[in-house]
Amino acid sequence: MAEPARNLPKSQQHPAGAETSAAPPRKSIVREYAEALIIAFVLAVFIRTFFIQAYKIPSGSMEPTLLIGDHILVDKFAYGFRLPDSFFGLSIPGIPWGHYLFRTGSIHRGDVIVFVFPPDPTKDFIKRVIAVAGDTVAVKNAVVYLNGKVMPDPHAHYSLPADERTPLSPRDNFGPVKVPQGKIFVMGDNRDRSYDSRFWGFVPIDNVEGRAFLIYWSWNSDGSGLLHVRWDRFGMVIH
Repeated sequence: MAEPARNLPKSQQHPAGAETSAAPPRKSIVREYAEALIIAFVLAVFIRTFFIQAYKIPSGSMEPTLLIGDHILVDKFAYGFRLPDSFFGLSIPGIPWGHYLFRTGSIHRGDVIVFVFPPDPTKDFIKRVIAVAGDTVAVKNAVVYLNGKVMPDPHAHYSLPADERTPLSPRDNFGPVKVPQGKIFVMGDNRDRSYDSRFWGFVPIDNVEGRAFLIYWSWNSDGSGLLHVRWDRFGMVIH
C-alpha cells in the first residue's frame, strides 16, 4: 500500500528530478492597472459607438422639449446595429461605414432623433420625426399637415406673431411633398427657430444615429440657480 508523502522521510518526499508545482509570477501593479485601463477604454468605445452615447444640446431649436445646456443620452441601438461613419477618423475601404448592418426597430413619427446632418456630415443634429416614407407633409401658415389633415402637434412651440408670417418662407409655408423610401422628414419643436427639413430636405435613414431618451444633466450658463444647474431636469425622459 502506498504511504502518504507526509509520512516519508524528508529526503524522500521530493526526489531529485521530480516536478513540483509553482505559482505563476505575479504581474506588476503597473501592468495590472494598464491592462484594466485598456479593457475599460475598449468597453467604453464599444458602448459609445454601438449602444449609448451622451450629447450636449447647443441650440434652442428643440425648445421647450430640450434646452440649451441639456446633456442627453441617445440609444444608438434603438433602430439597429449601425457602423460609425469612421473609426477615429479612419475609413477603411470596403466597410459600409455609416450604414445599418441590421435593424431592430422602426423609426416612428414623434421620435426625437440624433442624425448626421445631410448637408454637412461633420455635424450631428437633433430633431423630431414628423413624417416617414410614404407620408405627404405640408406646412400652411405654420400649421403642419400630414397626409392632407392637420397633424396633432403637442410638442410644437411658436414664438412669432401672425403678422410676421410670410408665404415666401418655407418656415411658414412648405410643400406638399411626399417622403421617399429610405428617408424621413424632421422638424425642430421650436418651429420658428429651427433649421430643419423645411429648408434642406429629407434625412436618409442610414444617417440616423439613435433615439434620444433621457436628460442626465442640465446646465444653464445664463441662470441664477445654485451652480447654474437645472436640478429639476435631472432624469427627465424625452418624449
